[in-house]
Amino acid sequence: MKKKTSKSDLKPRTGGIAAAEQLAALGVERIFTVPGETFISALDGLYDQPTIQTIVCRNEGGAAMMAEAHAKLTGKPGVVFVTRAPGLANTISGLVVARQDHTPLVLLVGLPKTRSENRGDLQISEFENVMGALTKSVSIVRDPNRIPEAFAHAYQNACSERPGPVAIGLPEDCLNDRCDAPIVKSRRSAAGNPSTKQMAAVGSALKKANAPLILVGGGPWSKAAQERVETFANRFDIPIAAAFRCQDFVDNRHPCYIGHTGIAINPKLAAAIRNADVVLAIGANLGDVTTGGYTLIKAPQPDQMLIHVMPSARDLSRTITADQDIACPPEKFLKMLEKLEAPKKSRWAAWRRDLRNAYTSSLRAKLTPGAVHLEKVVQTLSNTLPESAIITNGAGNYAQFVHRYFVYKGFRTCLAPAAGSMGYGLPAAIAAKLAKPKRTVIAFAGDGCLMMTVQELATAVQYGLNIIVIVANNGILGTIRMHQEQRFPNRVIATTLTNPNFADLADSFGAFGQLVKKTEDFASALERALKSKKPSLIELAIDPEAITPEETLANIRSSGV
Repeated sequence: MKKKTSKSDLKPRTGGIAAAEQLAALGVERIFTVPGETFISALDGLYDQPTIQTIVCRNEGGAAMMAEAHAKLTGKPGVVFVTRAPGLANTISGLVVARQDHTPLVLLVGLPKTRSENRGDLQISEFENVMGALTKSVSIVRDPNRIPEAFAHAYQNACSERPGPVAIGLPEDCLNDRCDAPIVKSRRSAAGNPSTKQMAAVGSALKKANAPLILVGGGPWSKAAQERVETFANRFDIPIAAAFRCQDFVDNRHPCYIGHTGIAINPKLAAAIRNADVVLAIGANLGDVTTGGYTLIKAPQPDQMLIHVMPSARDLSRTITADQDIACPPEKFLKMLEKLEAPKKSRWAAWRRDLRNAYTSSLRAKLTPGAVHLEKVVQTLSNTLPESAIITNGAGNYAQFVHRYFVYKGFRTCLAPAAGSMGYGLPAAIAAKLAKPKRTVIAFAGDGCLMMTVQELATAVQYGLNIIVIVANNGILGTIRMHQEQRFPNRVIATTLTNPNFADLADSFGAFGQLVKKTEDFASALERALKSKKPSLIELAIDPEAITPEETLANIRSSGV
């Protein structure tokens, strides 16, 4: 039987076609892009790859954030394809998230033709210098026959050891010229197990401990890792805390879960970390936020006995010197923990129980000023959404309410940037709905946060993604205003915002929009949004005095802090 001739059979196999074929061979399902003329040949190659969905975004920053969120949800590297100079520069906000959150991401950048290098032509940028500080590796492929191997290596490198972003520059002529190189199979680096001696030291430390505590976070993490750490904590009756923006690494309803570290930490949890005699940190990056500015776990030498498990030796003892460093992926380490013998009778039951009670007490909402209470909105969603619902958010004081009052029930139900990047919530929600179309997806944003990436509402409408965006509109940049009032009371400058009518703005995009002026009206607005079967935006009219779950602006001003 004669094979049908396709369009690709009638023309030479270019570097662009080889790039698309290699991406398909690597199992890439989705590429996020803002098209550029430098990589038209690669886009043409993608036309013949039905297994890859090409998502056109409205800004490269949003595209990079979508790719990062896609990677978090799927466990596979996110891929973003952008053009040179301005396009490349716009991706940096998303790259920073991937770098700090240790998310595997492959950035492909169309560059000017090789003959234009170092000539100061239009949209030239110092690609390797700019990307060198933001990625695990950066390279320029000038020979089309090197494209398959470069892509396979980048894909592997993005996932290996401590995952993160990698960047590949592709000159326009490299993508246009003929490529005869075959497809290269992907492979992942094998990660080692902890030694018998190391595991014996962990077991010995726990046997001697009077107040041990587990701290989980970072990556790579998985559903299996969640189940293993929960099982281990149950067997040993040890409390578990989650690192900053890692609340969904443990079911928050688990009897050993005691809350998360980071911004506005529960004081009792903070005291528990300081007073613990053994801290078993599994995958958690012990940076300034998770450690409370190195007051909970001191640098360079902590007061507690610290056992630190990280995927890469490069990430151990960078700032804090542990008593036991273990270079091993969290899931492998947790599997080894199953061999440890649990104490016949827990010495830590009261310790664990008291911390659990402190966490559940922190879920009782303290009403903030105004007619719309963000804390009640978050609790309504926590109590009514399906357990599989995905919650996304960017950065701002509104996020304190989300992370304080939402109870995360399963792994990868929380997409939030440890990098503290404004604008992340909407792009992350789009990526989440594309990757998990059957799950409910809710994006939280502040008014300032949303305006950073609001144009991506058009992307949500274009692809028919029925996400729900909840905008806490208080007319100020809340986090900066809070710090401003603390340091310079009553000297307000540069933190007041004039905003659009967000509900009307959503309508103009073809989405559903609704303004909520009273807390009791939120439930009906949510119901209408869910029934609309299209992208929705619910605007909450928040009193600017409701600055955090614990403080009002008035209290901050009067305190003289």
